[in-house]
Formats: sequence, structure tokens, C-alpha cells
Amino acid sequence: MVPATRSELTKILTLPSVWIVTGIILALHVLVQLQPAKLLADAVADITPAGTIEVFIGEPQPATEAILGLLAGGSLQMGLFLPVLAAVIAGQEFRSQQLGLTVLAMPRTVRMLAAKLLATALYVLVVAILIAGISTAFMYVAVKAWNPGLLLTSEAFLGHGRFITFAVLFCLTAFAITTVARNTLTGIIVTVALIAITMSQALAGAAPDLDALLPLSAARNLMLDPGINDLTASREHGLLVLIGWAAVTAVGAAITLSKRDAR
Repeated sequence: MVPATRSELTKILTLPSVWIVTGIILALHVLVQLQPAKLLADAVADITPAGTIEVFIGEPQPATEAILGLLAGGSLQMGLFLPVLAAVIAGQEFRSQQLGLTVLAMPRTVRMLAAKLLATALYVLVVAILIAGISTAFMYVAVKAWNPGLLLTSEAFLGHGRFITFAVLFCLTAFAITTVARNTLTGIIVTVALIAITMSQALAGAAPDLDALLPLSAARNLMLDPGINDLTASREHGLLVLIGWAAVTAVGAAITLSKRDAR
């Protein structure tokens, strides 16, 4: 399995499209973080002696919880673009029609898919860590005169861990969906549709239990503070939902690869 995973990871690292998409995502994250940087620094400077902050005028919140929530939320916001990266990785062999060669090298479908999923997870893991690092760097600039040690607390690292877990699991889901569809664009469209349903709040009010089964809602439930945000389920539920999406779609991808001709 290690040689197969190494081979798949090498494929990923030699794809120009993967580097381009990765660069765009990281550059966009920097740009997005730059926009509210001054407003956040001003809000931190005005933290009251009682420890409250007004990130939004007229909405005082406990400063520690609010800042950690913004740290997690900033990374989550950019995590929505990561499935595009996974779809590009999954679709490259279908675009180049090289899947048949891969099957000849690894005729066992499950082993081949497992190597692809593991290689994708490793690559996304690194990108997610970079996103979390960028979020932390910008937050450090905002809080360095107040409490920079907050960014080194267990709560902060747990927040990063939850984001990275979401990023990897959601990208594995996007990878598997693209593999089933055998088309990068279709994989992206399906993933964006799943995100859009949550963003539109179409189910959150009418059917919160159903909404909690969607991957982005599960990510919100996993990452955000229930004391500050209106969530639809617990963190444990969110984690299980994300694992379930990754597992079910991976099984679907394995069945698809085993039933269709490799091309």
C-alpha cells in the first residue's frame, strides 16, 4: 500500500492543474483575511475590562470565544473551495484517459482506490494546515497586543484539528463523487449543490434533522461554538455525518470502478 500511495501522491504533485488550484485557494484565503483585518484589530483594541468584544456593532460577545470562533470560521470559509481541488485530482485520469494504465499496474480496484484516497487525503491535509496557518497569522496580528497566547491554547488547536478533519473528509467525499461521475465538472457541481443547500438555509428551519445530515451543516456543527451559533446537532453528530459521507461515497466509487470498463 505504501508504494501505491507514494505513486499516487507523485501523480498529484506533478499535475500543473493541482498546483494552480492550490495557489488560487491560498491566495484567495489571504485576500479574504486581509479585508476585515483592520476592523478586527480595532475591535480587539476596544475589548472591555469585562472581556467582551463587539465584532459586530451592538452585539457584544465574550472575547475569547468570539476570537476562537472567528479563527475557526475563517478557515471553514475557505474550506468550501477545497472540494474543487479534490475533484481536479480525481478527474485527472479520466481527462487523460490513463485510468486503464493504472488498473493494469494495480488490478485490485479496492487497493487502487484506497491508495488514491490516501494520497488525496495527505495532499489535502497539507493544504488545510497551510490554510489554518494563514488564519492564525492574521489573527495573531489582531490579538498580539491583547492576548497572543490565546492562539496557543488547546481550544485553538482543537479548532484547527476540527477544520482539518472536515477538510480531509469533505475532500474525500468530493473525490469519490467525481470518481463515480468520471467527470471533474460534474463532481464540482454536485459538491457545490450540497454546499448551496446548506448556505440557502432551505432545510435548517423546516427540517433541521435533515439539514444536519448535509456535509457543510455537519462541518458547522463540528467546528462552531454552540453557545454563539445556531447549530442543528452536536459536534459528535457532525463528525459522524462527515465520516459517513466519505465512507458511503468511497464505497460507491469502488463499486463504480469495479463494474465499468477502465478508461
